[in-house]
Amino acid sequence: MNPQISATAAQRRSPAAETDVAAPTDRLVVEEGRWITNWQPENSEFWDGPGRPTARRNLIWSVFCEFLGFAVWQLWSVTVVFLPLVGFDLTTSEQFWLVSLPPLVGATLRVPYSFMVAMIGGRNWTIISALLLLIPTVAMALTLGNPETPNWALFAIAAAAGFGGGNFSSSMANITYFYPAKEKGAALGVNAAGGNLGVAVAQFTVPIVVTAFAFGALQPNLPAAGLFWIPFILLASWGARKYMHNLSHAKNDLKGSLSALKEKHLWIISLIYIGTFGSFMGFGSVFPTLINIQFPEFSSIQVLGAALSLAFLGPLVGSLARPCGGRLADRIGGARVTITSFLAMAGVTAAVVLTLSMANFWIYLLLFLALFTLTGVANGSSYRMIPVVFRLSVDPADRVGHERKASSALGLIGAIGAYGGFAIPQILRVSNESTGSFDIAFWVFATGYVALAGLTWLVYMRPGTVFARANV
Repeated sequence: MNPQISATAAQRRSPAAETDVAAPTDRLVVEEGRWITNWQPENSEFWDGPGRPTARRNLIWSVFCEFLGFAVWQLWSVTVVFLPLVGFDLTTSEQFWLVSLPPLVGATLRVPYSFMVAMIGGRNWTIISALLLLIPTVAMALTLGNPETPNWALFAIAAAAGFGGGNFSSSMANITYFYPAKEKGAALGVNAAGGNLGVAVAQFTVPIVVTAFAFGALQPNLPAAGLFWIPFILLASWGARKYMHNLSHAKNDLKGSLSALKEKHLWIISLIYIGTFGSFMGFGSVFPTLINIQFPEFSSIQVLGAALSLAFLGPLVGSLARPCGGRLADRIGGARVTITSFLAMAGVTAAVVLTLSMANFWIYLLLFLALFTLTGVANGSSYRMIPVVFRLSVDPADRVGHERKASSALGLIGAIGAYGGFAIPQILRVSNESTGSFDIAFWVFATGYVALAGLTWLVYMRPGTVFARANV
């Protein structure tokens, strides 16, 4: 190996290299493996020169890879409905487990994924995490055409789809290093929104793909649910390899993460976020299954495919409403918007139960669209609360500092909140098995939303508290 290159690579992680005052501001210093060693987003000369276009290029490919991650994460939410139509012998309980496993695995993977960027580089991990999406998609293509495939194999493939759920944390961790403080929020918002749209696109695309290529219009072509995404995954991994970069200064803040875990407000807001983002993911996972069960008249493949293709509207409006929740929170306070959203969510879930006897698909759809919209608004408002709460609650003498704790808390709360995607389908499953209907589950959700509204008011809006005075 060239000794000059070797020496430079050895310096890549050294403090001296990271604090080199002579680092150029008019060009990028890119070493072997596409490592940038002079990234200076807070330096206006650098940012207005090579910085901004390089950051934008990395953001574009990061969004694309994260978008595919969310799409793969939610493939089973709609594919599972078609399994009995091609001969798979599944109980209703097993169908709920198949839509619950991807959120469970994805939520769990979010924590280790958030550390991988600093360990091996953002570009490198984006390539790997994109290629990992081939495991569930190729497996679906190979197995879903054979109804003799054992159920344990289906559960394993569904669990592997959870790889897509972890992509959010690594993508957000990577992009935060590229942008200056003044533009970080906007960049992370674009990254998050672009990823969330993968849920809607997957639920819109899969019913169309499997029914458009149905065998003689009698059976859906389920292998197409996995095959469709493979070219896009390969394109994403190629694009990440060719156009993205690793940053030498990106480091794990393990001390900040461990310190944030000791803060009670991390756990309070995590509980709130389970009710907001967890509801978005949970209902997103189970909505197609609920449509199939509640409206058995959609029995023909083409009619069922048309009905299920409308399920994508829920995640779509939820994703689009998230930035609105953030903007509302900036204007009138995050706690106020979150409480209002929770109370409205309670009213909508109660209305779902009260209108079930009407067996009207359009009323059912509209109520769920309202519910998804409210979860999106609450996602934005509750997430906006995190840095403000930590600024007010962390002791100024704390050596870790509120900014580091808040930064670590953002990732941890996102991971914990995703477990709601597992909890909601399981509560619905237990309700259906115990009573033969989903009524009890929806009343539990309504009660839970009222309780979360009360908790948010008690901690963050109760008169006389520091949080109320700051209009958190």
